Parts: sequence; C-alpha cells; structure tokens
Amino acid sequence: MPPMPSSSQGGGGMRGPSTFDKWKMGAMLGGSVGLIMGFIFGGFNIMRYGAGPNGVGRTLGQYMLGSGATFGFFMSIGSVIRTEAMSPQSAEAFARARRQVIILPRQQPRRPRDD
Repeated sequence: MPPMPSSSQGGGGMRGPSTFDKWKMGAMLGGSVGLIMGFIFGGFNIMRYGAGPNGVGRTLGQYMLGSGATFGFFMSIGSVIRTEAMSPQSAEAFARARRQVIILPRQQPRRPRDD
C-alpha cells in the first residue's frame, strides 16, 4: 500500500484518534472487562445463592450487563479525560512537581560563648 500523500497546506498526513474515538475505545474496553467480571461474580453468586425465580441465564445476564455498562461508562469517561491535551497550567504544575530537590547542609546552632 503506498504511503498517504502529505501536503504543505496541512490537508494530509497522520492524525491521532479523535475524542469520540477515544471515548468509543474506552467504552469497548471497559464493557468487555465489565462483562467478564459480571460473568465471574454472577456465576459465583448463582452457585452460592441460586438463580432465583428468573433462572440462570437471565440472572447471569443481568450481572453481566450491569457490570459491563457501569465499568464501560466510567472507563470511557476516564479514557477521554486522561488523553486530553495538557493545559499550560497543568504543564507548569507537573514541571514544578517533578523538579529536582535542593538539599542544603544542616547548620549547627550557635552556642553562647563563655567569656
């Protein structure tokens, strides 16, 4: 496959994923992790307490969908927040927090002279 043509006017070239793409990626990742966790915890609770009046499939599905939706929601928000561009104030605060510490030698207290 030939490389994409780049132009000097800024029309071509590689671009990163959009905010919506990051949101979708976080939702998919969080949803899949949530589904697996819901399967594990739901299966454990069904074995421990029984399926109840809804049956095994419906009870396990409720666990899986509930945890998948919840974890996917928070993961999508977190991935968008985490990958946003850094503002000048946060860049300055990060640089201030990461600066090298200056350690001064300890000064001995002066004793009164007995003259």
